[in-house]
Amino acid sequence: MTAAGRGRAGDGTERPVAVAILAAGKGTRMRSSRPKVLHEIGHAPMLVHAMRSALSLAPRRLAVVVGHGAEAVAEAARAAAPDVAVCLQESQRGTGDALRAAAPALSGFEGRLLVMFGDTPFVRPETLAAMAAALERHDLAVLGFEAAEPGRYGRLVTGPAGLERIVEAKDATPEELAIRVCNSGVMAGDCATMLRLLGSLSTENAQGEYYLTDLVGLARGEGRTVGLVLCPEAETLGINDRAGLAAAEAVFQAGARAAAMAAGATLTAPETVFFAHDTVLAPDVVVEPNVVFGPGVRVAEGARIRAFSHLEGAEVGPGAVIGPYARLRPGTRLAEDVRIGNFVEVKNAEIGAGAKANHLSYLGDATVGAGANIGAGTITCNYDGVNKHRTEIGAGAFIGTNSSLVAPVTVAPGAYVATATTVTRDVPAEALAIGRAPQQNREGAAARLRQVLAARKAARAARKD
Repeated sequence: MTAAGRGRAGDGTERPVAVAILAAGKGTRMRSSRPKVLHEIGHAPMLVHAMRSALSLAPRRLAVVVGHGAEAVAEAARAAAPDVAVCLQESQRGTGDALRAAAPALSGFEGRLLVMFGDTPFVRPETLAAMAAALERHDLAVLGFEAAEPGRYGRLVTGPAGLERIVEAKDATPEELAIRVCNSGVMAGDCATMLRLLGSLSTENAQGEYYLTDLVGLARGEGRTVGLVLCPEAETLGINDRAGLAAAEAVFQAGARAAAMAAGATLTAPETVFFAHDTVLAPDVVVEPNVVFGPGVRVAEGARIRAFSHLEGAEVGPGAVIGPYARLRPGTRLAEDVRIGNFVEVKNAEIGAGAKANHLSYLGDATVGAGANIGAGTITCNYDGVNKHRTEIGAGAFIGTNSSLVAPVTVAPGAYVATATTVTRDVPAEALAIGRAPQQNREGAAARLRQVLAARKAARAARKD
């Protein structure tokens, strides 16, 4: 076969790549109504992890084969890549049948095809690139790994000419079961050739299904060469049940922690910090123990996230200090040197440079100006039971302890809200707002009150007797 039929076009340029991701399975062992590939790792469906690796190759075509829970899987796929071709596998009759379902989306494509699986989320972009590069030397390439416990994995049978065939464990002889080099399922080859060979697949096997792995034997039967690319076993981790999902989460978190520290963040107790798939920590960020990052968090240089804090959908500015025991919810935007302290919750709010909310407050649907001080127990009352309303707090304003700001309301720059005030009207700049009932001291009333209460208590006791 000529080089033009393998990895490079006749003019020596790289041939384009297409990727098909098989994601039609039900995942019975997950014991879930949710399609298996939509179970999350690092707050993203495992399918999305696989798609991101695929997208690193800049494929000309990307197809995702759906089946069980087709609409939900299709929605997740399109959210990750709007131009993806979603292909329906009507009935699950094996991996070969799944690739057949993608054939219309791949028809006429002249280039290399990589086949991946939606429940194998950790295959690295570098490994996929190695698979594509292997097609410069071979007509077909298979990704394998050396398994610590081969178990039910398909075995890769090699010979003097390279990879000869893939044998499913249920169909393997005792000699073949002794092989430790196993099949990951990832395969690459010339797109037109692979689609043509699909027509020769049969169901003469233990499962009565169309095995994609049989393409190896078919290709060898035509005198084509099949290459073997090896990767660490951890990359090929497939997820079939809840225990596997937990193991995958642990793998993801270990990688995310290592990457964060390699990029310059300090994790004082790495094993207690949990990341989302898109968490971004700048150099010199310090993360204390037991911090959880949900999706959509970016933390700027020099910020400190103190212990037992939870962040989601938030941007934290340079030098800011969060927590301990703080919660940042989606829409939070903190400028430089902001202080959000213990038991403070912030949601859909912009907090200006140097502003402080050090304890026991809720700031929702609010804008807080630079240098403002939010006293303990302050609440922005943003919800009227139907609609959300905003609170505007100007630069340098001081909000006293135990104040309630009933939105929509504005506290102008430099204004002062006295302790325990309920603010229902706008407060002008540099004004003092006091909204509490005047205190009255009644001489001797405490003793009289105690006498009344004691008499009532005695009367109740007498009635019980």
